Amino acid sequence: MSVATKKKTQLKHPYIEKKEGVCGGEPIIIGTRISVSLIVEMERVGHSVDEMVTMYPHINHAQIYDALSYYFDHKKEIDKIIDENKEEHWKEKTKGESWRK
Repeated sequence: MSVATKKKTQLKHPYIEKKEGVCGGEPIIIGTRISVSLIVEMERVGHSVDEMVTMYPHINHAQIYDALSYYFDHKKEIDKIIDENKEEHWKEKTKGESWRK
């Protein structure tokens, strides 16, 4: 195949993947267990990208910005994940189960 006919692959979120068996299949920063939802929640409570890089020195600014970009492209999906991880959701979901007393 000549160079002129090769198909160019455009990656929309080059630092984000969904991997079965890692964080329940949630979107994560590649090579980590840091989920997009965690980055979004940290940003919501006021942590800057610089602070996140300081807290997680094995990731960089580009990865965090890509996670935030992924969120805005998949807002409904990530908001659902965040809502389902709230304590109130689990209390309601497990209401009436024998172990909840």
